[in-house]
Amino acid sequence: QVPLVESGGGVGQAGGSLTLSCEPSGVAVSSLCMAWFRQAPGKEREGAATIDVIGTEYQDYVKGRFTISRDNAKNTVYLKMNNRKSEDTAVYYCAAQRGGFCQGRFDSWGRGTQVTVSS
Repeated sequence: QVPLVESGGGVGQAGGSLTLSCEPSGVAVSSLCMAWFRQAPGKEREGAATIDVIGTEYQDYVKGRFTISRDNAKNTVYLKMNNRKSEDTAVYYCAAQRGGFCQGRFDSWGRGTQVTVSS
């Protein structure tokens, strides 16, 4: 398990932008598959985006609006949220897999950061 700490959540208006950050401890982000998930109240957790040594992938509901990226020098993964909608309101979780590829189980999870979008 890799310790993960998310930050950057908050309250904002629809159409605005926000960037979330995830910092793993003791492992380089370049050697990990990293992902962002989200969970709204009363709903199941769902994936949003992934990044690994090959590239990035996005779920359809965020594609074109959200961007996942990493800064190896800062050892941080980001989720840039543009043109946010009220439906994006959820707790956002950072997750990781060892090995550098987004295949298999996510066995490392952050505590989550709350994102609230109002109309």
